[in-house]
Amino acid sequence: MKLDELIEYLDYKDLINFKNIDITGISYNSKTTKKGDIFICLIGEHTDGHEFAKSAIENGAAALLVERKVEGTKIPQVVVSSTRHKIADIADRFYSSPSKGINLIGITGTNGKTTVTHLIQKIFEENSQKCALIGTLGYKLSSKGEYRDSKHTTPQAPELQATLRMIKDVEKIDNVVMEVSSHALEQNRVGGCRFNGAVFTNLTQDHLDYHITMDNYFKAKALLFEHLKEGSFAVVNADDEYGDRFISVVPKDVNVYTYGVRQQSDVMAKNINFSLNGAEFILIENGKEHKVNLHMNGMFSVYNVLAAVAAALAAGIDIQTALKALQNVKGVAGRFEVVAKKPLVIVDYAHTPDGLENVLKSAREITPEDGKLICLFGCGGDRDATKRPKMGAIAEKLADKIVITSDNPRTEDPQTIITDIIAGLKSVNTESVIVEPDRGTAIGLLKTIANNNDVVVIAGKGHEDYQILKDKTIHFDDREEARKVFEVSVI
Repeated sequence: MKLDELIEYLDYKDLINFKNIDITGISYNSKTTKKGDIFICLIGEHTDGHEFAKSAIENGAAALLVERKVEGTKIPQVVVSSTRHKIADIADRFYSSPSKGINLIGITGTNGKTTVTHLIQKIFEENSQKCALIGTLGYKLSSKGEYRDSKHTTPQAPELQATLRMIKDVEKIDNVVMEVSSHALEQNRVGGCRFNGAVFTNLTQDHLDYHITMDNYFKAKALLFEHLKEGSFAVVNADDEYGDRFISVVPKDVNVYTYGVRQQSDVMAKNINFSLNGAEFILIENGKEHKVNLHMNGMFSVYNVLAAVAAALAAGIDIQTALKALQNVKGVAGRFEVVAKKPLVIVDYAHTPDGLENVLKSAREITPEDGKLICLFGCGGDRDATKRPKMGAIAEKLADKIVITSDNPRTEDPQTIITDIIAGLKSVNTESVIVEPDRGTAIGLLKTIANNNDVVVIAGKGHEDYQILKDKTIHFDDREEARKVFEVSVI
């Protein structure tokens, strides 16, 4: 693509050394820049891409997208107000706006995004429609396909647009359901994406190290709904305290569907019961009642199903097809995943106060009267520290015994993180509170403290198969460690 064509609709401030050269790719990492790329000088929290422009040029960059002039080069430079926001426009243009030809549904919220995307994908397939998925675990082209790695919940704009183009042109898939993170919305990674539908799951404390306030967090999430086009749909959790605020930002020509348990909604659930086998309830839509049996557990699973069904109805899929698709769904890796039976050991990604509370309440529902509920968890380093005492208080309140350990400490001292967690406890009783900074050792201790009738929740990392320790990343998988401890094979 010629440079003038690439920037035709770009609101740029200045052109330096302009030549109408061929651009063959987009790069924002100087180490991976190839000949013919336009190099985007992104400014992040810790790095400034302008400082790496010379390295990118040495690797073959043909042009630069900059916020300020890079001295000492004669290659074209396109000056914009924010490279972080314009990279999406560049990527969308370079890949010929792939989302225009795709039925794209975005899922946002603090918890539940991953499961809801998987449920919607299954429903589309049950309706004989191919559907690709993009999210936390990577992306995959069908529910039975393998995941392909992704570094972020929502990929950076060039990778995202390239993926959408591949899905549309190579795989011939017209439906895509995608997790959309608050960071992606705030940083405009999804700029250029034309969403046909948006789903809101819930909003609770998370990422306040980045957003600072819950209001800022909400405003970032709300961006997905504010820009919905005419004739698209918005699905909103009516029970969530932010539900009405999300509805208020939806354009008037967008169809709104609600779901919930407590508030009157378009899709509702009643008579909810939980057992070791899963959940059962009555789903109500359009005045009709439908019995639902799930192989998934917990109230959060009920809400996830309601969200997926509401999205399916909004997309024109009938209720019977949606419910049939859910009959044999067993949940998502690392989400309330059972890895041992005696005791019942559950691994879950819960890493927020609300997430931990939901998982422990669900686990309590299936804990035998003669059994204990044991919770092993930690908190991530270099992230919102205000979550730590709150999660400590929740674990102490809802579990009979807690094991406090490390999660991904990153550059922080694990003991400092643990001290923050302990600050939320009313008392540190050695009989009910065990502290072990090494996560592998902590999981090993479960063998000595858990009986066959107990329920154990290992929270925080879920599907992750790594642990970040200072400047290195090691292989570590909660599920593998738990199976080794309790001497079980994959269930």
